[in-house]
Amino acid sequence: MSGRAGLAEARRVVVKVGSSSLTGDDGRLDQDALRRLVQVLAQRRAAGGEVLLVTSGAIAAGLGPLGMAARPRDLATAQAAASVGQGLLVARYTEAFAEHGLRVGQVLLTAEDTIRRGHYRNAQRALETLLDLGVVPVVNENDTVATDEIRFGDNDRLAALVSHLVRADAMVLLTDVDALYDGPPSRPGARRIAEVHGPGDLEGISVTARGSAVGTGGMVTKLASVAIATGSGIPVVLTSAAQAERALAGDEVGTWFRATGRRRSRRMLWLAHAARTEGRLVLDDGAVAAVVERRTSLLPAGVTGVEGDFEAGDPVELVSTTGTVVARGLVSYGSAELPELLGSSTHELRDRLGVGYDREVVHRDDLVLVPTRR
Repeated sequence: MSGRAGLAEARRVVVKVGSSSLTGDDGRLDQDALRRLVQVLAQRRAAGGEVLLVTSGAIAAGLGPLGMAARPRDLATAQAAASVGQGLLVARYTEAFAEHGLRVGQVLLTAEDTIRRGHYRNAQRALETLLDLGVVPVVNENDTVATDEIRFGDNDRLAALVSHLVRADAMVLLTDVDALYDGPPSRPGARRIAEVHGPGDLEGISVTARGSAVGTGGMVTKLASVAIATGSGIPVVLTSAAQAERALAGDEVGTWFRATGRRRSRRMLWLAHAARTEGRLVLDDGAVAAVVERRTSLLPAGVTGVEGDFEAGDPVELVSTTGTVVARGLVSYGSAELPELLGSSTHELRDRLGVGYDREVVHRDDLVLVPTRR
C-alpha cells in the first residue's frame, strides 16, 4: 500500500478496538457504541472488503452482571469477569452484525497459541477459513484461561500478530484518543502527529504507559504493537472509534504509520515476536558481528556459554557477552550436548565426533535479528 489513501481499497484489514471505546462512564459495556462500530465494519464488508475485529471488552461486559464497580485487580477475579462477560460481548456483536446480514465467529487466543508453532498454524488456518466462509472473525485474548506467565496482557500486541498471521493489508487501532500527539493530548499546545515514517520520528515523544480504568493498554503498548506491524510490512492507522469510518476511507485522520519493513514469513514472525524461548546462547564479539552484520549462521566456535534446558529445534535467544539479545533462532543441538562443542570449528567437530556434528548451531534460515535499543 503506497499511502493512507490506499486504505480505502485495502482488501483485508484488522481493526482493534479497546475497552475504553466500548464502555460508558460507568465502565459498563455501551451497546450503542458497539453498534456504531459494527455499522462501520459492515459498510466495509458491503463494499467488498474483509474485516477481522480484535476486540477488548469481555471483562468490562462482565462487571454489570457481577455487580462490580471497577475492573478487578487480581487475575482470578478478572478471569471470572471475563468468563461471564465474553459470552455477553459476543452475543452483542452477533446481534449487531446480524442486523447487516453478517455472521461472526468467536476466536479466543492465548499467547500459548502463538508460542507453540503448531498452535500458531492452527490459529492461522481457523482465521483464514472463517474469512473464506464470509464470516467476520471476532478475536479476543482468552482471559479466562491465560496465566500471568503466558498472557498477552493487552490486545494491541495480539492485533499486530493477527494482522501478520492473516497477511492483512493494514491495521487500524481504535482507542479513546483521536491520534498520537507529541505530548499528553490534554496539555495546551500538544500537536497531533499526522504521519510517522519510522522510529526516528518518535524520538522525544512523551507517551503514557497507563491504560484506562477498564483496559490494560496505554499508548506505550499501542506503539509496541505498531512497531511489530510496520516492521513486518503492515501500515497502521491509530485513531479514535469515532473516526473509524473516516480512517477506513483513507481520510486524513488520526496518525498514519508507514510500513518500515518487508513482510516476513509467518514462521519468522512466530520466531521474532511470539516464540517463548527455552534458553540462551552467549556469543563472542566475532560471532555477534557475523550474525548481525554479515547475516551468517551461528557456528559452535562462536558460542561461549549455554543457559537453560532445551532440545534441538527449540527457540533460543542469542546474546552478546554483555547480555544484550541480538537474535532469536531455532537451535540444532540440545543444551546437554552443546557444551562439549563450544569453541570448536565444524571441521574439528567432524573429525572428533563424526559426520553430523559439523552442522551449524543455528542456521541463518532459522534466525531472526532482534533490534537493539539505544
